[in-house]
Amino acid sequence: MEDNHHEYTQLEKNRLEKAARLREQGIEPYPHRVQRSHTSQAAIQAFEALENDEGAEAVQATLVGRIRSMRPMGKLVFAHIEDGAGRIQLFIRANDVGKEQLDLFKSEFDLGDFVEASGEVFRTRTGEISLRVNEFRILAKAITPLPAAKDEVTEEGEVVRHASLTDPETRYRQRYADLAINEEVREIFRVRAGVSRALRDFMDDRGFLEVETPILQPIYGGAAAKPFVTHHNQLKQELYLRISFELYLKRLLVGGYERVYEIGRDFRNEGVDRTHNPEFTQIEFYWAYADYNDVMRLTEEMVRYVAEQVTGGTTIEYQGNQIDLSKDWQRIELKEGLIELASIDIDEYPDAESLAAAMRAKDMKVDPKAPRGKLIDTLIGEFVEPTLIQPSFLYNYPRDISPLAKNLPGDSATVERFEGFMAGFELCNAFTELNDPIEQELRFQEMGRAYTDEDEERHPMDEDYLRAMRYGMPPNGGFGMGVDRLTMLFTDKANIREVILFPHLRSRED
Repeated sequence: MEDNHHEYTQLEKNRLEKAARLREQGIEPYPHRVQRSHTSQAAIQAFEALENDEGAEAVQATLVGRIRSMRPMGKLVFAHIEDGAGRIQLFIRANDVGKEQLDLFKSEFDLGDFVEASGEVFRTRTGEISLRVNEFRILAKAITPLPAAKDEVTEEGEVVRHASLTDPETRYRQRYADLAINEEVREIFRVRAGVSRALRDFMDDRGFLEVETPILQPIYGGAAAKPFVTHHNQLKQELYLRISFELYLKRLLVGGYERVYEIGRDFRNEGVDRTHNPEFTQIEFYWAYADYNDVMRLTEEMVRYVAEQVTGGTTIEYQGNQIDLSKDWQRIELKEGLIELASIDIDEYPDAESLAAAMRAKDMKVDPKAPRGKLIDTLIGEFVEPTLIQPSFLYNYPRDISPLAKNLPGDSATVERFEGFMAGFELCNAFTELNDPIEQELRFQEMGRAYTDEDEERHPMDEDYLRAMRYGMPPNGGFGMGVDRLTMLFTDKANIREVILFPHLRSRED
């Protein structure tokens, strides 16, 4: 069995000894109460507002934050502290705090400690707005130093020590340290919050009602994915973490709502790569009396609106590509895209066997059990998706991988479905939703026959959803988009783990 007991390093032991010495002097290294009059930025702004007013009183402030740099110079210590608003320099001088207090700061305070400091805001000779400290105390002793200290030599030739953390594995495993050190990482998650806020504002302004549907479901559905399974002890029931919100949101259209949406977590028991995490955030909406053409137009408006809110414009740079969101997205029929980019006309291959043979002729690895629709999906991923850098809709998909979408009129093998792509990956997925309960039941049965029980693409029969449909479901358009992927676009990050605070990782033993 793994021993989780932490072995303290010598540096950590030194800091524990400092905490003990503080206690011996009657100083609690983790006090209960904190005083703060200003954030760092509020103190700087208050000073700047009064700096040129000769009659104004000096700005007195009590600030708090984490020590990010320390520079002892004889009877003086310069230190920078950082709070949620930014950084400010502390100017701690023996003349102001007394030699004993200055020595205490030098000997017992470390990088990473949280402190409270009071005094007058002023501008140093080098021009930096600082706090001339007359009183300070510790708020929290940091036992473990923040990772990988590095030294920086300033223009004045002074050495300032900073913490740095760049190894992705450590950053994801210890996101708390990553955030503490890297301001640009904190900014990613401010942008992410802005994305969610903008999506809500957009949907609310268009009359959509935000709802919450079950995460634990007796029957999973609404997507092609393998679920996580759990067990309810009292009810003696196997339950599934949801893979989609779809079937519950569409039940609400039966109940009389015309426009509903949800932003929340989905869970899929599948592989991890740069655009997939087992736990991820989606927005889904369902819109009565709309079809996939209406949803395409709304998608263009939505992504453009979110871009304007979080970036201030409609052009973004992603991994060296300029992406223009101001124009209508290009529309490519799936069949035509495959002819152009894969040199395969899927109409010439009416079954899985013939299509698989054509793919093998292109040296592609083919799952011998895969149905025709899944093979087409593989072709899209291989030949089409990587080329779609500018915003694009690929539309009219095979029916056998779209069991919840309406047929194209006069074409029983194709459904009214589109996927939205940008920067070479899929961003969203949408249908003209099937609202015929008899046809839906046949589709579920087809899926059950075409896929083995072990196949993660298999969609289970949901009798309660069919019952809801039989009460009458209005024609509607549905849509799902990954919020994580949208955040990747707006923060120029190539890996989904960069935009998830605590991404799932293999255990260290693996």
